[in-house]
Amino acid sequence: LAHHSITFPMLKYLDPSTYQILGNLKIVTTGLASKWILGRRLPQLKWIALLLLTFGTTTSQLAGGKGGRLFAAPAIGYILGVVNALLSAFAGVYTEFLMKKNDDSLHWQNMQLYGFGVLFNILRLTAEDVLHGFEKGVWPLIMFDGYTFITYAVIANLAFSGLLVSFVMKYADTIAKVFATSLAMMITPIAAFFLFGMTPSLALLLGIAIACTAVHLYYANPKELTEIPERMSRPHDNISSLPLLGSTDSNK
Repeated sequence: LAHHSITFPMLKYLDPSTYQILGNLKIVTTGLASKWILGRRLPQLKWIALLLLTFGTTTSQLAGGKGGRLFAAPAIGYILGVVNALLSAFAGVYTEFLMKKNDDSLHWQNMQLYGFGVLFNILRLTAEDVLHGFEKGVWPLIMFDGYTFITYAVIANLAFSGLLVSFVMKYADTIAKVFATSLAMMITPIAAFFLFGMTPSLALLLGIAIACTAVHLYYANPKELTEIPERMSRPHDNISSLPLLGSTDSNK
């Protein structure tokens, strides 16, 4: 509730570009929250990967300076951005803690988590009907008025997305969710290129390359990053065994 309540004041003080870039702070704050709440210790290589992902998503959102203001908002906007990133991270990690603390069914856990949202929405809709004297009817009877196929498709998409996020939180972790969200955010313009002919910017392509590097660094085995593959080895890897240029065999 507090996280969503801060979002709207942020939009009042921040321009869209700065808002998106400050939103990337949740990548690093998620790592910090995992350490503080779950006691999860990340090696330095994984912290570097998280920072790279932050830089990659930030790079992908730079507008190239085409007349837009960037980082020119009031200080209160930046403070709200940092608080928003912290709240988002702690909410995600705490949800992961709730999902993993027992072996209950994933669907039962979803019902428990989202039941509060359903309850508060029912109370809100009922209160609005009472305050307006039921002038538009009772909300259960008019709830689907104006819905189109697109509306139902969006609802179904959000529902299945929520289930996928639950699976990630239950069987992976919040950082995996952060990686997936960041990559999806940058891959979306690529899909827009094929569907709508929208040309991706150079900043976007650079951001995708940096983010892919971050994913590899985070999930790769550290030993594999330093070892030379056997297929790249040569018979004369030892420099002492290489013949010197211009040398002759004195025994001949």
